[in-house]
Amino acid sequence: MKPVESLNHVGIAVRSLDEQRAFYEETLGAEFEGIEEVPNQQVRVGFYRLNNVRLELLEPTSHSSPIAKFLEHRGEGLHHLAFSVGDIEARIAELKQEGLRMIDETPRRGAHGMQIAFVHPKSTHGVLTELCEPAEP
Repeated sequence: MKPVESLNHVGIAVRSLDEQRAFYEETLGAEFEGIEEVPNQQVRVGFYRLNNVRLELLEPTSHSSPIAKFLEHRGEGLHHLAFSVGDIEARIAELKQEGLRMIDETPRRGAHGMQIAFVHPKSTHGVLTELCEPAEP
């Protein structure tokens, strides 16, 4: 199996993007890149960059969103690790063939126009893992 290309971002579940800004910008010195709403995932995403690492803060926009449910059960904190891949559909097929359980059997649209798919944490030793195929420039 071909290795992933890189760590794309670290996803962090938060109750409020506004309440987190001072910590990420002032305390950590992260560069704020903006906010995007992703309606199909019922989430607002705040983007930060620390050198070559991107952080995505995930704020629910609905009480029924997966992030709201995560916050209810686990509280704020690390939600997932996301890795860039070249051909996400082929990667999903490879992972399924290897017996890994997928949350997303087919890619869906995520932030920045990327195609994304999540691998179930039961198949990744407890770490929710996102595959990302970046949009064409």
